[in-house]
Amino acid sequence: MRARVIKIGNSQGLRIPKPILEQTGIMDDVEIEVEKDQIIIRPARNARDGWEEAFKVMGQKGDDEPIIEGDDFSHSWDEEEWQW
Repeated sequence: MRARVIKIGNSQGLRIPKPILEQTGIMDDVEIEVEKDQIIIRPARNARDGWEEAFKVMGQKGDDEPIIEGDDFSHSWDEEEWQW
């Protein structure tokens, strides 16, 4: 399918037919990137997609313990730099 680049204010854009948007799942926000001489447009994903499942698996494996050992999580920055 061909499309024409059109002027939209100070920018330029494309009108994307509804069937194409439906096929790709694009409804709102998109991610745009350039690879070589191509523009890639894909539906924007939530930055935290998959985190809930990953945390569930970590808990099942017992891999969800704090990395810092002991109860003292303070840092010298807390005493030297922080002002109350």
